[in-house]
Amino acid sequence: MKEECIICKAPLIYLEKDEMMECVLCHKKELSKTRCEQGHYVCNECHTKGMDVIIDICLSEISKNPIEIIRKMMEQPFCHMHGPEHHVMVGSALLAAYKNAGGEIDLPEALLEMMNRGKAVPGGACGFWGACGAGISTGMFISIISGATPLKNEPWGLANKMTSKALDAIGSIGGPRCCKRDSYIAIISAIDYVAENFNIQMEKSVIKCIHSDKNNQCIKERCPFHE
Repeated sequence: MKEECIICKAPLIYLEKDEMMECVLCHKKELSKTRCEQGHYVCNECHTKGMDVIIDICLSEISKNPIEIIRKMMEQPFCHMHGPEHHVMVGSALLAAYKNAGGEIDLPEALLEMMNRGKAVPGGACGFWGACGAGISTGMFISIISGATPLKNEPWGLANKMTSKALDAIGSIGGPRCCKRDSYIAIISAIDYVAENFNIQMEKSVIKCIHSDKNNQCIKERCPFHE
């Protein structure tokens, strides 16, 4: 089996009901459905420690290709095969590429907002909420660049439609989850959506998976990026 638990490398277990668990790193106690086979629980905050480097990467980027940008994030020590860090990474990579492609945004401010919003989506949302965090991250991205709020008209609709398109594309492949696959699918959906609705053309690239050997649940030929 490939490594999953960041403490002992054992496979993760997803329970049907919440249990009170104690983070083995910070000792915070909270309800969760996720632990490893050896009983280790790591909270979202500890799991994503070091994620601030995302902002540094995005502010130094000149690429218009969000896939290239997120792959640089995936190479960083804070990024695991699966985890809630992807809920921030997707939207952040899109913000940087959007800015570099001519989008008019205050990138530092936008990235901080993306960090705060993305970190609020817990790991396992894809299965427990029926909404993959990578797909939700694209909706957050559109919300930020369009200035959406619960009371806005067009921006509100644009953000929700973006999330819908990303989730539909992710769900059409089927499970189990792969945070790398779902992040790529979400970004591709957003590139097309932004070109159509904002007249900003970010760049795409051919995606060939380099993560399959680290994923216990790889769906192989069903994945559009598998070779």
